[in-house]
Amino acid sequence: MKKRPVGSLACLALLVAGSSSAQEAVTPVGPSSASAGNRTTELVHAQSLTPYVGVTTDGTAIEGLYSIDPAWVEPTSDLVQAAKDFLGALTQEQRAKATYPIDDPEWRRWSNTSSYIREGLGFDEMTEGQREQAFDLMRTAFSAKGFKLSRDIMRLNHHLGELTGRPDRYSEWFYYLTFMGEPSETEPWGWQVDGHHLVVNYFVLGNQVVMSPLFTGSEPVFAESGLYKGLRVMEPERDKAYAVYASLTADQRQTAELGPEDMVADGGGRAFGRGSIELMEDNVVIPYQGIAVKDMTAGQRNLVVELIEEFISFDREEHARLRMDEIMAYMDETYFGWDQWNASLGPDDLFFFRIQSPVLIIEFDHQGAIALPNSRSDIPIREHIHTVVRTPNGNDYGKDLLRQHYEQYPH
Repeated sequence: MKKRPVGSLACLALLVAGSSSAQEAVTPVGPSSASAGNRTTELVHAQSLTPYVGVTTDGTAIEGLYSIDPAWVEPTSDLVQAAKDFLGALTQEQRAKATYPIDDPEWRRWSNTSSYIREGLGFDEMTEGQREQAFDLMRTAFSAKGFKLSRDIMRLNHHLGELTGRPDRYSEWFYYLTFMGEPSETEPWGWQVDGHHLVVNYFVLGNQVVMSPLFTGSEPVFAESGLYKGLRVMEPERDKAYAVYASLTADQRQTAELGPEDMVADGGGRAFGRGSIELMEDNVVIPYQGIAVKDMTAGQRNLVVELIEEFISFDREEHARLRMDEIMAYMDETYFGWDQWNASLGPDDLFFFRIQSPVLIIEFDHQGAIALPNSRSDIPIREHIHTVVRTPNGNDYGKDLLRQHYEQYPH
């Protein structure tokens, strides 16, 4: 078993100011000019201007994987109306902050870190009524499970503010909404929620939806005290991943195991596909690694499917089902990779896994402590988890569908 270094690039120190009050809107104080935050923002903005390829295995996107498909028959009229209702509730100044053209680089300008200087309209800038309109949009776009996970991540960010004594940095309301294009039942549009441990990119074209990149996580994953005492997240994802690995034979585990040569590392020693986990490179190259799902038993394959469904079910039911149909068509080209910190396998094990196919990447990683008091940052902990879902080979942010739309209907 390979013990891996866990670097500290996952979260840089920067003050994100504003009110944590849920009762009134406030004018936010701008983020500090701390060099860490500025550097994060500079890196994200720079990569957003590079030509988009998408996550690939060799630097070249596979063509023909995605299509504008009439089989996606789930109407999005309710989603369009929810978006219009939210935008209609904004002041002219707020709407100007929240809206961008459909092909704006703002799509690619997100980050998991609390230090990132975000654009868009913050929940801390909204009235209580406007927040409810925003939540109505999220309820409409996500499954009940996806909406609950989103809100719970936001609440645990408040709890992190309690634990650190820094509600000016970690708040339930330091999350930002942006809209690309105008909500429409026929023209492409989309929206994004962006904040610490929660980033959802949601592209819509007619009845089709692409919900990626999707970043979820938390530090901590459980609130032992405070306003949201008893709240816990990420447990089903963790348990279902553990079930897949526990089902493997010794030979299969050896095949699945990821070593240092299998990682995508940055200069700080972070590994495990940081390009997709931490965003900085939308065009990161990740070769297939691990055990091929086609080489598993039927029971093991079913466990992999259940694990995938746990992530895809963030989207609302009908769109999640159609996405699963797309994923299942490539199960014979799907790989499961694993690494763990402890030599023994047990319920408290700390691990990383990746599921990868031509149309899907899922990553889950136990991180070192960044903000939790009295915790080490150089080894992973159970209380800090990052996950990401991507649509590789050029269709994150729905970009391949948007390209095809422009080819059919030049703008």
